[in-house]
Amino acid sequence: MNISKGFLLALVAVLAFLSWLLIAPFLQYALIAVLLAYILRPLQRRLEQRTSPTIAAMALVLLTITGFVIPLAIVLTVVIQDATRIVENLNTDSVSLTEVESFIQEQTGVSVDLMSSLMDAARQGGQMVLEQSTAWLSALTHALIGFGLALFLLYYLLKDGNNLIGWIRKRTPLPDDVQDDLYEELDEVMQAVLIGHVLIALVQGLLAGIGLIATGIPNAAFWTVIMVVLALIPIIGTFLVWGPAVVFLLATGEPLLAVGLFVYSTVIVGLSDDYLRPVVVDRYAELNPAVIIVGVLGGAYAFGFMGLFFGPVILGALRATLTVFHDNYERLERERFGG
Repeated sequence: MNISKGFLLALVAVLAFLSWLLIAPFLQYALIAVLLAYILRPLQRRLEQRTSPTIAAMALVLLTITGFVIPLAIVLTVVIQDATRIVENLNTDSVSLTEVESFIQEQTGVSVDLMSSLMDAARQGGQMVLEQSTAWLSALTHALIGFGLALFLLYYLLKDGNNLIGWIRKRTPLPDDVQDDLYEELDEVMQAVLIGHVLIALVQGLLAGIGLIATGIPNAAFWTVIMVVLALIPIIGTFLVWGPAVVFLLATGEPLLAVGLFVYSTVIVGLSDDYLRPVVVDRYAELNPAVIIVGVLGGAYAFGFMGLFFGPVILGALRATLTVFHDNYERLERERFGG
């Protein structure tokens, strides 16, 4: 390696590291933009046949705001309200503090003042809230800036997506047909995760939520959102919520509702994966459940919430790349030596 080439490689490495430092604080929002751009790309192509790429991209960004951001804000508002009610209901009305104090004294012989303890805890909690208010305001500001950045990136990914893909293809040292195979494999992985993983998890979570609503489980909207997230994890899934909900109904004297929720969740929710996945995923690359579990859990640790989606994508992309490498290795080796 000569000095000029070494200098350029070192410069590329330094600039890539500095670029990563710029992207890292908003990585979650950049990943959201990439995901939405992938989903909306077919619509962008169709709209470009009728109007300019700029107008098409702007229309899809507005569609994203009205069809995704606003509903998401509404859902988050409902979830926060439900979560607040859960916290407020922790001081349950069914058991008075006096009864609890008497029970503790009878069992242990120790006299306790739960009201004073709760008041002390409330004061400490209020002090903590005041201390953390600045951090929460900073987090809210960061989130607002991040969502604005995501919409900005989404617009340019849609508008200039063809140019970006063309630029990447020209600088990838692979023959065009090999790149075609690689991108086709990657597209199948994205489709498999998006439709066979995320969509089915959304359907399962919503079906389980219907069961909670029908049986009168408190704060069902909050638990439905939790089940949608849990449904992204194979095997474990929504049972972590509807299982305790069945126990709750039994404990509150509703055995018929408990049996109904158990049967509904076991049959409808539990078997929906077995029926939906073959119908929805047949024409896409199917990923092994082990890949999904490792990708979801590892992705959550590595990339936060968006890692629930991109973790399996990365592992699936590795498999796709290895497949393309295996299929084209001998030809690339011959071309390397001029054979």
